[in-house]
Amino acid sequence: NRHSGSNNRHEKNVFINTNTKINKLDEITLEHNVLIAPRVNILTVNHPENPAERRGVILAPVTVKKNAWIGAGATILPGVTVGENAIVAAGAVVSKDVPANTIVGGIPAKVLKTIEAA
Repeated sequence: NRHSGSNNRHEKNVFINTNTKINKLDEITLEHNVLIAPRVNILTVNHPENPAERRGVILAPVTVKKNAWIGAGATILPGVTVGENAIVAAGAVVSKDVPANTIVGGIPAKVLKTIEAA
């Protein structure tokens, strides 16, 4: 089931597959031609580290740039930008920005390869 918040922005030709989860307290931008595989989690909400403040929330937007592809079961954490033409491998946990024209994978996700952009 896909849950969308009021701050979401999806541009043209975006494909979101089944069982993708998107926070209700979100600010997510999906640019043109983004592909999102099944069971992807896109999160924009975190909690403070300080135990006295932990019940509060920290909101950080997520942006997925043009032509990016998020693989099955990947998780995109708050505040991340996935660069243009990038690929996030299946099952990856992305905690830092993904450079354009790269493939990232693993937990935490790291650059595996550079893509030759056409």
